[in-house]
Amino acid sequence: MVKIARMNDFSTDVDSASVAVETAVSHYLRRRHSDVNDLTHELIAGPLGTRAVDAAVMRVIREHLGQLWDQGWLPMDVYQMVRRKRPKSAHSLVVDAIAGYAAAYAASTIHPRWHEQLAELEAEPWWDQSRPHASQWEQRHGLSRSSALLTVIELIALFKTMGPLPVIVPPPGGLTGPETHNLGSPVDERILGKIRALLAKAESTPFSEEAEALSAKAQELMTRHSIKRAMAGAGGSHEPAASARRIWLDSPYVTAKSFLVSSVASANRCRSVIYDGLGFVTVLGDDVDLEHVELLITSLMVQATRAMLSSGPQVASGGKSRTRSFRHSFLIAYATRIGERLREINRASMESAGAELVPIFARRREAVDRLFASLFPHRLASRSVSVGNAAGYGAGRAAADQAVLRAGRREVSPRH
Repeated sequence: MVKIARMNDFSTDVDSASVAVETAVSHYLRRRHSDVNDLTHELIAGPLGTRAVDAAVMRVIREHLGQLWDQGWLPMDVYQMVRRKRPKSAHSLVVDAIAGYAAAYAASTIHPRWHEQLAELEAEPWWDQSRPHASQWEQRHGLSRSSALLTVIELIALFKTMGPLPVIVPPPGGLTGPETHNLGSPVDERILGKIRALLAKAESTPFSEEAEALSAKAQELMTRHSIKRAMAGAGGSHEPAASARRIWLDSPYVTAKSFLVSSVASANRCRSVIYDGLGFVTVLGDDVDLEHVELLITSLMVQATRAMLSSGPQVASGGKSRTRSFRHSFLIAYATRIGERLREINRASMESAGAELVPIFARRREAVDRLFASLFPHRLASRSVSVGNAAGYGAGRAAADQAVLRAGRREVSPRH
């Protein structure tokens, strides 16, 4: 049995409890569960007291979160990992911990992407700041003390297994001085509102032809928006800036879904890197183009999934299920054809805009390439995808090829 001694000093007790929590995490990672149980019991029934243990818990979580921010992780990245790897009780705890971490910094020193993700996660301090947060979280979710501590240990253990990522946004406190005023291309919220409305209609309609036409109109509007922003910035002295975002994908068929992300990104002048093992795609591009890619991907995932599921389960003549291979092939074909059609729309819009755009977008591509080289200095492996179900491939291509798409003043006929 592990014994934790009390030193009759609160700060020293917090230090002792922190060491015990870290030790329990090490035991957990080594699968020494009896030692984890012993330390958990000591933290609950030992001499340190609830207040010291609560302070230690939040201190250790905060320290590990700080390390993750320095290693390139963002709030949504951490949450998505916890959502995939840990029980629901840990989801609320990590959101609280992220909120508490951000609250310690002036809002002006936190990157806008951080603010966006905090809002998306609804990460705001709700607890009484004068009382230990851990106990309030535990009571709010009806957890026993032992269950709460085990959740903490499992959460920190996960943090310790999360390796470094490229730093695409500075951590809290990282924005200082004049660079805070130059955070990328302005995005016209009025135009984005129109794009969102078109995509929402595309998601809600049961008619595939209407969905395709609405998505095409949204892409055309995106291209015009990007052209407008490029023309507006053409006369300035500043070099175009590129940035990066991560798009997380849910199982199943992560590889096929990541191919759809890459197809949409490429059609919108962006580059992408797939992290199969973690389940996300990093997309690099101009801020306006990245905003467009995220909006379009969200909508197309809904549309593709609906079309895929409408085909129902697939069974071979011998009775063996072919559903998984059918759906994987469906999504690959859908992504391929969607990419073709988006590029056709962009090409027509670019041609109608004039040749003066060529050097402007060439400079943008150079900015994207420079960022790509800085974030991924080592050679990356190219990834090919295989299609093992001809019926699924045909169905996926048909689902992405239902309607005649309008691009600019030309009609782009579907390929047969």
